[in-house]
Amino acid sequence: MSAILQDISEKLQKGKMKEVAELVKQAVADGIQPLTILNEGLMPGMDIIGERFKKNDIFIPEVLIAARAMAAGTDVLRPLLVGDQMEEKGTVVIKDDLHDIGKNLVRMMMESKGLNVIDLGNSVPPAKYIEAAAKHNADIIACSALLTTTMVHIKDVVKGVAESPLAGKVKIMIG
Repeated sequence: MSAILQDISEKLQKGKMKEVAELVKQAVADGIQPLTILNEGLMPGMDIIGERFKKNDIFIPEVLIAARAMAAGTDVLRPLLVGDQMEEKGTVVIKDDLHDIGKNLVRMMMESKGLNVIDLGNSVPPAKYIEAAAKHNADIIACSALLTTTMVHIKDVVKGVAESPLAGKVKIMIG
């Protein structure tokens, strides 16, 4: 791994959002292919963060900070990763209740793995959720709720999908 890609990975792990974006710009200016920057700089940094989280070495706030640094780097690369360079692996429609930290983290991680994420924000009625999934030909519907008062609405999404043309065509992910 080149020094700049190693530096990108290390800065990402430390959550240095601006520095990651600048290093990614520098790597592009140095002639490193955008997909190489993604696969050999950004992704290894997030992989290390994921492993550290699994081992309870770091916690959600540190993961979220690293994910924001990852997003800063991928924002620079996104316009450069066109056509066959960035394989789109599917579409996800995602929403959450008022506590959207988890949703934002999941969204960033999904995007970093090549998924097209349609973020509906929070407190969206189940019918709008299903409508968006149909409109965007989603492969996955991701629901999240922290509050018990909103948790009960997840069953409405599941029921709505089962009674719609999406039944058997989309997977439902609940967190």
